[in-house]
Amino acid sequence: MKSIRVTFPLSLLLLAALACAPAHAETALVNYTCDDGSQLAVRFANDAEGRTQAQFMFGDKPLVLPQVPAASGALYRSEQIRLHTKDDEAYFEDGSGVIRHCAVGSAPARPTPPAAASSFIDLAGQVSFPPQKALPADAVLIVRIQDTSRAGARALTLAEQRIELVGRTPPVPFQVVIDRDLIGPKAHITAAGRIERRGKLLYTSTTVTPALVDGQPVAVDLRLAPVGARKR
Repeated sequence: MKSIRVTFPLSLLLLAALACAPAHAETALVNYTCDDGSQLAVRFANDAEGRTQAQFMFGDKPLVLPQVPAASGALYRSEQIRLHTKDDEAYFEDGSGVIRHCAVGSAPARPTPPAAASSFIDLAGQVSFPPQKALPADAVLIVRIQDTSRAGARALTLAEQRIELVGRTPPVPFQVVIDRDLIGPKAHITAAGRIERRGKLLYTSTTVTPALVDGQPVAVDLRLAPVGARKR
């Protein structure tokens, strides 16, 4: 997976954007170093209505991510770009499927510690499907990590990744991050996939695929079938 190296300090463009923020907004600047060597200088500030935002540069582009509800930690999101912070850790997803594990400080981020010592869990795998014909250009693959332990209840989605399929051929790799604190002692963590086009379901997974075994992540191999095939 190709990774984009991001270097900071803040550019004048970001400083100009921050200058437009209300003078009374509470701000805090946190420097993160990520596992690919890139650095994020994130300014957390309140907008005019008191809502917290994460502001930082990504390449030469200023990003402003509003805070959204999260079961644990703090999540800032704009479309498919996400920054999830908890304690001294952060995960940054740049919208292209690349996820960076970051830590507070200027030293290079250490390799990901054993899962039991981290607030986050990395899950990765691939999705296969037999295209009987070319997929529409706007088809989207959706991978969900779910807790399916509740009998008779709908699965609880813990994380989701959307991947545009234009120009891609199966198997399609994916990577998601879940918060360990969302996993209860009796949780059954599984992965599910589907392909949609403008809300219409085209392909879906037909089997239960574990994503964690004995509390540890496993390589996930999702296989999708056309929705019509399920009715035969």
